Amino acid sequence: MIDWAQVTALRDQVGADDMDEVIDLFIEEVEAVTNRLRTSARAETLEHDLHFLKSCALNLGFADFCQLCQRGEAMARQGQADQVDITLMLHSYEVSKQRFLSEKDRRLAA
Repeated sequence: MIDWAQVTALRDQVGADDMDEVIDLFIEEVEAVTNRLRTSARAETLEHDLHFLKSCALNLGFADFCQLCQRGEAMARQGQADQVDITLMLHSYEVSKQRFLSEKDRRLAA
């Protein structure tokens, strides 16, 4: 679910002192898009939104969420935006976020 090796690499890249700020920014930006998808997903912007979410998820190690976004992005690109399971994707994000936030201090304490 969470690629902790990626998270550790990101921490090493940005520095331990700035990691919480990076995490906060990630969550803020992702939740702006997920909230929009939750209330008014639009076929014409879905591919772009999922590409953005995929990139964010990849950077912060949200592996399962990233895969779902990648699959949905491909479907939207192929004209199948109406078949993308946004509910599953949003659930994956929430579960990933909860697990990430509950484990991050212990995992990044090295």
